[in-house]
Amino acid sequence: MHAANNVSDPRRPDKQNRYKPPAGHSNAADDLTYDCMNLLGMIFSMVGLMMRLKWCAWMALYCSCISFANSRVNDDAKQILSSFMLSIFAVIMSYMQNPQPMTPPWAQLI
Repeated sequence: MHAANNVSDPRRPDKQNRYKPPAGHSNAADDLTYDCMNLLGMIFSMVGLMMRLKWCAWMALYCSCISFANSRVNDDAKQILSSFMLSIFAVIMSYMQNPQPMTPPWAQLI
C-alpha cells in the first residue's frame, strides 16, 4: 500500500531546492526605517512640546505612523504606543496653547 502511494504521488523530492536569498540582497533585520522613524518621532514630539511648534508635532505624528507601518510583529508594542501617545499629546498641547490655525514655517519669513 505504501509503494502504491509513492507511485501516484506527483511530487518529486529529488527536484526540491531550498530557497536561498540572492547575494547582496538586504535582509529584513537590516531595515532601519522603523528605528529611525521612531527616533525622529520622539525628537519631533519633544521639540513640538518644548518649542510649541505645531509643524513639529504633526511631523512627530507622521513619523509615528510610518514607524508603526514598518514595525515587525515581534517588536515591542509599548514603544510604538508611547511614540503615538507622545506625538498625539504634542499636537493636542500645541493647539491648546495656541488655537490659531497652523502657519507653515516658510510663510513666517515673508
